[in-house]
Amino acid sequence: MKIGFIGLGIMGESMCENIVKNHSDTVYCSDLNKEQVKKLESLGATGCDSNIDVAKSADVIITMVPKSEHVKAVYTELLPYIDSTKICIDMSTIDPSVSVECANMIKAKGAQFADAPVVKSKPAAIAGELGILVGCDESLYETIKPILAYMGCNIIRMGENGAGLAMKICHNTLCAEIQNGVNETLLLAKSMGISAEDYHTAISYGGAQNFYLDAQWQNIENENWTTAFSLENERKDLGICERLAGDQNVDMPVMKHVKSVYDKGFDAGIGKEDWRATYKIVRGDYD
Repeated sequence: MKIGFIGLGIMGESMCENIVKNHSDTVYCSDLNKEQVKKLESLGATGCDSNIDVAKSADVIITMVPKSEHVKAVYTELLPYIDSTKICIDMSTIDPSVSVECANMIKAKGAQFADAPVVKSKPAAIAGELGILVGCDESLYETIKPILAYMGCNIIRMGENGAGLAMKICHNTLCAEIQNGVNETLLLAKSMGISAEDYHTAISYGGAQNFYLDAQWQNIENENWTTAFSLENERKDLGICERLAGDQNVDMPVMKHVKSVYDKGFDAGIGKEDWRATYKIVRGDYD
């Protein structure tokens, strides 16, 4: 089974690399950044000049691109080359409604489609230890699970098309809410003379222990804003959550507050920095 991978960004590059390392058949890849394609070629992938070339050659087409409009554009471009022999897996984080629209478009051609967004960040992508949240038919899930296992070690089917993305948005929104709580209480503790290290240790003793604090407190203390997951990408996800909450008539006041923090960071010009840079917004650096 030949696999094609479209989108070699921060996450996609490492995800594709793990497929190349573990898959016994040909892996095709394409990206607007031709240097990324060349890098994957050096590891054994077959680079393609266009997304269409990937679609023509591969049995399974995997996409990992930034936004809803990009996913829709890619699959609209590929549609003439899609038939009943193809399986499409979109691993981007986009609006569930757009993903369902793409799924219906692909299924009308006789092909199969899954949304399979990932959780965790670059280090997990490198290690092949991503969490993967899948929305698709149950039979398709069993078919694609071995391929997803090249990239992740925690894989779960959430339901039909769109369900993986709905869960991803819930996940990322909760992460941002936890993060904002860390930022606020860390600032309060430091204002009272408590060190960041002692704050982290004390939190670890109780029910407030959390992965974000464990992984990021030293980076925050050292003012390290090097990007593993950008502020602007998390802002995009919160925007999706805001739309979903409106559609479902669910009131989420904490999400709205946290989104306002991200909006302020984006407007301040730090959208390309890591999402933990919201600490600077809470600290009042851009008032």
